[in-house]
Amino acid sequence: MAEPARKLPAFDELYRQIAALPQGVTGEILEPGVIRTMSRPGRLHRLAHRRLLRSLRGWDVDEGGDGWWFEIEAEIRFPGDLLAVPDLSGWRASAEPAFLERNPIEEVPDFCCELLSPSTARDDRRLKLPLYARAEIAWIWLVDPEQRLVEVYQTENRRPALALTAADDDVLSLPPFGGEIDVGRFWPGLGEAPGGRPGAPR
Repeated sequence: MAEPARKLPAFDELYRQIAALPQGVTGEILEPGVIRTMSRPGRLHRLAHRRLLRSLRGWDVDEGGDGWWFEIEAEIRFPGDLLAVPDLSGWRASAEPAFLERNPIEEVPDFCCELLSPSTARDDRRLKLPLYARAEIAWIWLVDPEQRLVEVYQTENRRPALALTAADDDVLSLPPFGGEIDVGRFWPGLGEAPGGRPGAPR
């Protein structure tokens, strides 16, 4: 006689376990009923994260820009009782973002970006990239600070399709943002003015 299927823990139960994790540990539910944890990122990752967001400030409403609400490492609940914490997520700014006050956020973003590191790259590609596409997030970036590489994916039929790549100090338009972006400003050591300060915006 076959054993009955094991009942998966409910989202609320898993979320309580995530909330109880030690400070500095992030929990995600990338597969039904399974919590995955990761520690805080290293300095290269953090520097690239700051520089990437600074490069997008022209579109960041909170920084006086126009068009997008951005959130850093926000908990987002996805269909199927899944939970992900993108390094950077964005919503087109069409109204006051009351939904951003909730935790976890239940409004699926229009854009997500993951900064790859040796400890997270496998799950970012194997689990998070297809999860974002299934949720119909239109544009997804995978940014690799070590390789100095940006991969831009467009969701087509709920699958991620590689639209373009940018590397090193390329200057080009990266969807979904209009205008040119200097990718070199993402990487520590590139795109710096004398004295180690980032150059002026283009």
